Amino acid sequence: MKYKAVLFDAFGTILRIRTATHPYRQLLKEGLRNGRQPRPDDAGALMMFNGGLSQAAEHLGIEITASRLAEIEEMLEAEVSSIEAFPDALEAVALLQKRKRLVAVCSNLAFPYGKAVARLFPTLDAYGFSYEINATKPDPRMYRQTCKMLGLVPGDAFGDNGIVMIGDSLRCDSYGPRTVGIAGVHLDRSNPNGISDLMDFAKQVLI
Repeated sequence: MKYKAVLFDAFGTILRIRTATHPYRQLLKEGLRNGRQPRPDDAGALMMFNGGLSQAAEHLGIEITASRLAEIEEMLEAEVSSIEAFPDALEAVALLQKRKRLVAVCSNLAFPYGKAVARLFPTLDAYGFSYEINATKPDPRMYRQTCKMLGLVPGDAFGDNGIVMIGDSLRCDSYGPRTVGIAGVHLDRSNPNGISDLMDFAKQVLI
């Protein structure tokens, strides 16, 4: 099968955080400190909320002082500023686009991180972010909506119109896409016996 489009996961796949400050974790801890009990869906709610950290605090009902909020927002800014692209990701995207493949990102992330993705990969054909789609992988809507942005329909694409996704999560980037007719590939940078480099992956896609 020849692939017309490639979907990439973001963090752990094409991007890495150099200075991890975990601002949203700190926000949830602040809520607990002030009497709010954690909820099982807190992480998902944050990744589906289309707004900044202060708005997220209000959305989740977290009471927090202005000074502490400012501290956590500084942590968030430091973390986002430290985000960088994996060199093999830049090379792979450039190669795929040079060979006329459609390239998109399909990622679970909180609103402030989307700008970093667009800043480091400004030429992608589509950006499927959980906070805009209002779903998180492996919800089929994530894959279908990202493909829709590319003008493609997963599951109906055969021959020269296949779609493939790669990411570091077996559940979200390998098994999940397969449920809607997208080939799913697991990236494991620590395993030389599997797919550990995005340039190797890109070359296989182009065969």
